Amino acid sequence: MTESEIKLTIKPFITETAPLAAEVERISLGLEAWSAQGILDTIAHNGHYLAAYIGDEFVGHGGFTAVLDEGYITNIAIHPDHRRKGIAFSLTESIKSKAKELGLSFLTLEVRESNLAAIKLYKKSGFEITAKRKNFYSDPKEDAILMTLYFKKENI
Repeated sequence: MTESEIKLTIKPFITETAPLAAEVERISLGLEAWSAQGILDTIAHNGHYLAAYIGDEFVGHGGFTAVLDEGYITNIAIHPDHRRKGIAFSLTESIKSKAKELGLSFLTLEVRESNLAAIKLYKKSGFEITAKRKNFYSDPKEDAILMTLYFKKENI
């Protein structure tokens, strides 16, 4: 089932969604999962989060922080039962729209070097590989690929 065949809705994140988001992260990311409080704390400090629903069912979320004109994607997590339906791509595109609306110069993120599906998704959304962070992840220890999408390039 693709995004066009499902009734996907992307909405602003509400406080009551935090426990659902934390559970999706726990299932999806294991030890790297954020807690509900961690997500809420991020939102309280320049964080912008979006929630994805199929009908009334919460199926995933994504967020970023904004510092001056810089954006840092903190997490995108989709429930395993709803992957490969275009939800992560829709969330990424919605995050990009929000970042542009805020006038950010770029969005950046880290992704496990072995997460080829996510790297492909971010490339599809216009992100470019810009660096590698050695041993960024633990359990298992792995390098991170840094990917960035520039909205406006200025001469320095």
